[in-house]
Amino acid sequence: MKICLAVSEPITILVEQESVPIQHYLRQPQRLVSAIADPKLMETLGGDRYRLKMRPLNLLNLYHFQPTVVLKVWSSSRGTVYLQSESSEIRGVNYINARFSLKVNGLLSILQKEGKTYLKGEAFVEVNVELPQLFSLTPKSLLETAGQSLAKNVLLRIKQRLLSHLLADYHQWAKGEELILDDTIKNQKSTGEDLVWSWKP
Repeated sequence: MKICLAVSEPITILVEQESVPIQHYLRQPQRLVSAIADPKLMETLGGDRYRLKMRPLNLLNLYHFQPTVVLKVWSSSRGTVYLQSESSEIRGVNYINARFSLKVNGLLSILQKEGKTYLKGEAFVEVNVELPQLFSLTPKSLLETAGQSLAKNVLLRIKQRLLSHLLADYHQWAKGEELILDDTIKNQKSTGEDLVWSWKP
């Protein structure tokens, strides 16, 4: 029996802007990947592609597995970030790997509203799994509910890490950029050079 499930999860985050706008932070998608995934479980492949080992998943308390997903993450000049999975696999469990696929897509963009800045986005997860014969007597509705729960679990983990890590990383990064600017100003003043510095809109 094969089941195919798709779920989505919206996210809206109020941003307290630093002197360096968050648009510039979002132009560095590798930082976003580090925010949504444990760096210890992430491998940079090049070409805006990353291999992520996800946290273990559980299906009906019978199958416990840890998917590995290759993601392509890129950003536009305006700071909109796009995320798309290219492949997925279950390493070391060939039976499940041959019958399971996980697709992840998402975007995160900047919204200005009533003088405030928000990050607004949505993530989509699609799970395809072919269940062994022993599930043939299990009501399909129960299997679909279990699959929905599994897919939703993936999205909620991404959302939770965004809420807890992304803004903290942005503020830390922005303060580092401010220090670089301060050093540049001091150096140019000491050498008598004219200062030309601007953030691109």
